[in-house]
Amino acid sequence: MSATVTIDPTSTVPPYEQLRSQLAFQVRSGALAVGDRLPTVRQLANDLGIAKNTVVRAFRELEESGLVIGAGRRGTIVLARPEAPTDRQRLIFEAAHRFHDEISTLRPTLEEVVKAIQLTMAAVPSDPAD
Repeated sequence: MSATVTIDPTSTVPPYEQLRSQLAFQVRSGALAVGDRLPTVRQLANDLGIAKNTVVRAFRELEESGLVIGAGRRGTIVLARPEAPTDRQRLIFEAAHRFHDEISTLRPTLEEVVKAIQLTMAAVPSDPAD
């Protein structure tokens, strides 16, 4: 796996969801390509300091969404990218990651982040060309 994931133990977001969402993003963005093999459940649990069942749940949800497939002894493999992001979507994702990096030390709740974004978006006049 060429991409990295991190778990914030102080986050209100459960660890399985942190892992699932980061891996899903990396598949959708192309950071993980079709055919890439994810680390084993044991390895990822040890690397991240989380329970194996947490990794199992994240992998199961990724499999249910069609992003990966459990291949038995061959591990878990990236199956498909459901949709290739447009250049605009990729720029939005990148901006969201920069935003997250910038505010993560403040440890805001999701509600606080959403409210801040909504207020910011409402304060900026929309482009009539949109």
